[in-house]
Amino acid sequence: MNWHSLLLFLHVTSFAVWFGTIFASLFFLRTLEPKLTGSSGDAQEYRTFLFTYIKLETKVADAGFKTAVATGLLLALFFHGWTLWVFVKIGLVALQVALTMGYIVKAIQPLAYPCSTDAYRKWYNLFAISLGMFALVLAVTFFLL
Repeated sequence: MNWHSLLLFLHVTSFAVWFGTIFASLFFLRTLEPKLTGSSGDAQEYRTFLFTYIKLETKVADAGFKTAVATGLLLALFFHGWTLWVFVKIGLVALQVALTMGYIVKAIQPLAYPCSTDAYRKWYNLFAISLGMFALVLAVTFFLL
């Protein structure tokens, strides 16, 4: 059995799962925007729907993230070695998590629904941070490594 290929497949697949859940959430939140902004009478129902979705999405994203990190560390340990670029990639992933979690605590958790369209845009700023960091990690991985 080719362990390198298996680990690489799991690493890329789990990264795609992590990225995909974030991307799907962007479209989901875009769809809910009219119901969670303004003076919608059913905002509480959609708020509950949003929180249920986030709870489920977090489980999938966390599983993808943890698997991507674990397989990446195993690839470095057994096949690629601990090079400068491995540490750069680890640093970028840690930065992505820190920026994302920090922004969620600072800007997303305080939101109350219904909210203004300007307040709701904080969600899009979160996705700009996440997707921007994904792009940076991928650029480093594919163009500099």
